[in-house]
Amino acid sequence: MGCERDKAANRDLHYDQLCLLLLLGLFSPVVDSLRGLQQASALEKVQKRLKLGRASLGSLSEASRVFDAELLKPIIEELGGQLQPLGRDPRLAEVPGTLTLVDGTLLSALPLLLQAMWLKEQTGSGLVKWRLHTHFEVDRFVPTRIDVTPDGGGEHDERAVLGRTLEADRLYVTDRGYAKFSLFNRIVAKHSSYVCRLRDNSAPQVLEERPLTEADRAAGVLSDQLVQFANGKPEDRPDHPVRFVCVATSQHTSRGKYRGGSTGPGSDGVLRIATNLLDVPAEIISLIYRFRWPMPLS
Repeated sequence: MGCERDKAANRDLHYDQLCLLLLLGLFSPVVDSLRGLQQASALEKVQKRLKLGRASLGSLSEASRVFDAELLKPIIEELGGQLQPLGRDPRLAEVPGTLTLVDGTLLSALPLLLQAMWLKEQTGSGLVKWRLHTHFEVDRFVPTRIDVTPDGGGEHDERAVLGRTLEADRLYVTDRGYAKFSLFNRIVAKHSSYVCRLRDNSAPQVLEERPLTEADRAAGVLSDQLVQFANGKPEDRPDHPVRFVCVATSQHTSRGKYRGGSTGPGSDGVLRIATNLLDVPAEIISLIYRFRWPMPLS
């Protein structure tokens, strides 16, 4: 790898070697910094297993500017395309679309590896967080898309990112951070479906009470309704029928902040789910959400 700072012309770091080292750092709990990664590259066992030599700290810090991350995308897509479904839960046989879990995970540990490579050179120093907007396909048990943005609103908001990356024939399963009816409208317009947890203060107008089966009650379903949300601007209201399924869950309170990250809001013991799936049993709606975020349902 050549760069302007390599005055002695003695740096030799290839892209595949960098990727191996970054994977080592991400999966090894003892490597928590760029310097730790460089020190690990000097270990005989690491060099033998990864078939590389000792990497210099200068080469690692320059790598983010020299190597183009876009070149990895076709490789990742090719590897992902080789993955086969692990076997769909038979209870989901009649559910349309590819079950896709969506989350915007906030990472504060990743900068320990990356800020020495990019942040300090660009802006000086300081704690920065990245959000990984991840689409996880349940059938193949693999992430099919990850968009990395700085933490923040506007174009980096998780709902905005999902709105830009929607695909047809998918069933998007999301948490309450994605609860926005204009986003739901875009999902339906894309010929996909959604199952989304709503906030505890959601109070729609009930249009129809749907009867519960014994299987629904056994799954903890409290109610199954067709509803409408009349508040807000017309463009922010649902333009399609919305189903509102309530499921009993464990009651808990928010535990506040931890290392700058939120543990999320508490729960009043009722899981409120909105969906445009009108013909899927309520117990299956509850099951679908369980894939999104394991939680103890009473």
